[in-house]
Amino acid sequence: MKTLTVYDPAMCCSTGICGAEIDQKLVVFAADLDWLKSKGVDVKRINLSQEPALFAENEQVKGVLEKSGIEGLPVIITGDTLQSFGQYPARAMLAKMVGILAEHATDSTISASKGCCGGDKDTQETSSGCC
Repeated sequence: MKTLTVYDPAMCCSTGICGAEIDQKLVVFAADLDWLKSKGVDVKRINLSQEPALFAENEQVKGVLEKSGIEGLPVIITGDTLQSFGQYPARAMLAKMVGILAEHATDSTISASKGCCGGDKDTQETSSGCC
């Protein structure tokens, strides 16, 4: 079984899909990960605010953080291979990473939201106090 691990920036919940104003980018990414699961891929999400030790334990993730800071998140790893960092890849790219064909895939890439629950990344305002 193929494994895809997502090291997410700090979010108030495991997917970032919470609060009154949900970030649509995270909704699409979560749906794409569910699609991968339906294809037999073992998908793991690790949230910086909930499991910071796992970020420090992984040399690849630690390297991205040392070089790019939190702007390097999310980090996407398949097996032991660093695939992507700093953005949430579209379904087609995720499928390519794990070696499966993408259905209804798009070529777009989703930029990471650094705000909590889709809050504004510059002001770090939150949408509903979910943090």
